[in-house]
This record gives sequence, C-alpha cells and structure tokens, in this order.
Amino acid sequence: MYCVERNYGGIENLSLIPGTVGAAPMQNIGAYGIEIKKNILSVEAVEIATGDVRYFDNDACEFGYRESIFKQKLKDQFLISSITLRLTKKDHQFNISYGAIDETLKKFGSQTLSIKAISDAVIYIRSSKLPDPSRIGNAGSFFKNPSIQADLMDFIKKDFPTIPSYPSTDGLVKIPAAWLIEQCGWKGKTFGSIGVHQHQALVLVNYGGGEGEKIWQLAMKIKESVKEKFDITLQPEVNVI
Repeated sequence: MYCVERNYGGIENLSLIPGTVGAAPMQNIGAYGIEIKKNILSVEAVEIATGDVRYFDNDACEFGYRESIFKQKLKDQFLISSITLRLTKKDHQFNISYGAIDETLKKFGSQTLSIKAISDAVIYIRSSKLPDPSRIGNAGSFFKNPSIQADLMDFIKKDFPTIPSYPSTDGLVKIPAAWLIEQCGWKGKTFGSIGVHQHQALVLVNYGGGEGEKIWQLAMKIKESVKEKFDITLQPEVNVI
C-alpha cells in the first residue's frame, strides 16, 4: 500500500497479501498474475550461525513457483533483513491477465487503468473470496496449483470437459488446485473447529481451538482424494513446522 499510495508500479496485484516483507522472497509470493520475483532486485539476509550479512541478487535467490533458495537449500539458515524492489514511476506495465480483475474494474466503472484502480480491484476480489486471517485462522492457499503432462490433461478432459487450465513451463499444463479439491466435494466442509473455506476450497481454516495436527490430517485426506480421483499429487504450499 505504501507503493500504491506513491504511484510506484509493479506490485499492486499483490495488495492485501498478509505477512511480512521479509517472508515475501522466501515464498516468492504471488497473486493475480504477478510474482514478487519479477520486482526483487536483491535480498539482504543475516546468516544465523555466524551473524554475517550476505546479499543475494535475483538469480541467486533461485526463485520458482512459491519457492526460493531460502525455502529449499538454505532453509532455516538465514534471516531476511531487507529487500530491494525495482518499481516503475512512469510508463507502468499493468497486468490484468487474471480475468476477475478486468471484470471488477468494469464493475467499478474504471475508465482508465491505474495502480490504484488495480489495487482496489484486487482488494475487492480477495475480500470477497478469502477469509481475513485476523478473524478466521488460515494460512492462505494450502496447496500449490499442480502442473501436469498434456496427455494426462487430455485424459481428464474426457470425464471433466470444463476443467480450467492454463499453460505452464516446459509444455506442462497448470490446473487450479481449488477446482480439483472442489470436485472431490471438500469445499465448505467443516469438521469440528476446522474445515475447508466455503468460498475458496484451497484455503483450510481454523474457526478457533482447532489443532494443527487435525489441519494436517485434513490436508492429507484432501491430497489422497485428489490423487484417487484425478491421479494428480498435490504439494503443500505452506511450510509445516
């Protein structure tokens, strides 16, 4: 929001993502067509064992889909102390590739694209679909969107012709994990104090007093059902302590 208010472009699509700046490169946070790796110039991190400060440029961070070197090779070895972003002050390149953004802008009656307009649209979409973690315990998207081979996609389409998908890397096809979970009947299901959110099947929620172990057990049951129905193995997006 600091950048939106000052008309600095590049991360407006990430508006309202909960968390800290330091956590952003660890997860390579992304939403609505944008990932933070696109704007990160460098990361400053303190090596926990020695106290030495080290700088990682964008390539050294080894960013991937919800991944980075800090989540893999260097897990638990560094504390990220600051990041440097490259943003635009003019000639902004807006990204409204996520369909709901364009629809929401039209709903708002926005005549011209702007950083503020896109940010407002994203905030509206997130608020309408996702639970506020300050009110309902959740870790956001629990699973990554899987990428599968084209032949498996063709096979699934025979029984599910409306399955949503979009191109991924290396000729793979990416499928929304939320759609897979919803097809298995989990959306809106509650089990005591925990459950699957009623508006977004990708979000597991704790309504108060639920145990972490129970959340994990629910996640594994969801993973098993998707594997059984579609032969697709979901991978958790969250770190489990």
